[in-house]
Amino acid sequence: MPALLFVCTANRFRSPLAQVMFKDFLRKNPNPGNWRVESAAAWGAANLPATPEAILEAKKRRLNLERHRSQSISDQLIRQFDLILVMESGQKEALQTEFPSARSRVFLLSEVCGGVPFSIPDPYLTGEQPELVAREIENLIAGKFQPLYQWLMANQTHHGM
Repeated sequence: MPALLFVCTANRFRSPLAQVMFKDFLRKNPNPGNWRVESAAAWGAANLPATPEAILEAKKRRLNLERHRSQSISDQLIRQFDLILVMESGQKEALQTEFPSARSRVFLLSEVCGGVPFSIPDPYLTGEQPELVAREIENLIAGKFQPLYQWLMANQTHHGM
């Protein structure tokens, strides 16, 4: 089973949106397969809900984040995923340093499967409009879904599962 983990700072806006958006593309795929898609916080507390803005952005797309609860990244968690996609370059550097065994599996969402690497801003730290950040994530997921799907189907390694 391919396993994909999205990571942002607190696991309350960007990574949960990426998670439900990717899952939605899987549901629409004619051959969805059996996937594990989750999200986690690089530096956030566990068991917190998605932000109201994330819930709203999900609803606009007919997706649901009402029952989302944040989880914190750990060695045990990270070992279970074939690919870990982060939102910011600082998160990539931190995860590659803290979890050296995962170094080759951690990428920026913007850079995976080709593309110019850039960070997706945290609207709560930068003041960026949440709807613009959500649209950026949606565009990246839409543009990278097929190559990610094909790569993960071919390269699943069953880390720790």
